[in-house]
Amino acid sequence: MAERDFVPVRIAVLTVSDTRTPADDRSGDTLVARIAAAGHTLAARDIVQDDRDAIVARLREWIAEDGIDVIISTGGTGLTGRDVTVEAHREVYEKQIDAFATLFTMISVRKIGTSAVQSRACGGVAQGTYLFALPGSPGACKDGWDEILFHQLDYRHMPCNFVEIMPRLQEHLRRK
Repeated sequence: MAERDFVPVRIAVLTVSDTRTPADDRSGDTLVARIAAAGHTLAARDIVQDDRDAIVARLREWIAEDGIDVIISTGGTGLTGRDVTVEAHREVYEKQIDAFATLFTMISVRKIGTSAVQSRACGGVAQGTYLFALPGSPGACKDGWDEILFHQLDYRHMPCNFVEIMPRLQEHLRRK
């Protein structure tokens, strides 16, 4: 089988936090560095408060942009009252990628043992855009990127990957 060429994707990074600023957003910085090292394009970056409406608004804004293929958020996936990122993501998903959460949990168990039950990482698709919510620690961002997203966002990854099906994510809109 012939080697495939790399296909860069345009990725937006959203940090969800009541306390982080651009100066101390270590989790966002972790994702941005990995996105660049992998050869992808940082399409946008922002920080929003732990507020469901604010998160939904930013996700919908970025989903509507032609220049964004993937949105990765970090933070707000825990169990406390302010952790509403998962609910915001699910509000905009057309399809949920259930195995993303399962695989993230499996990876987390190897790293942090039973504490992995406190993470609610999730993934989905909306209007042809992939969305992934990772916990707010740099370690969790490294795990989510290095162990899952690095591979699935690489067109060369076999036997299959997210990039190769991107053109088909909205094929239902072309049917008559």
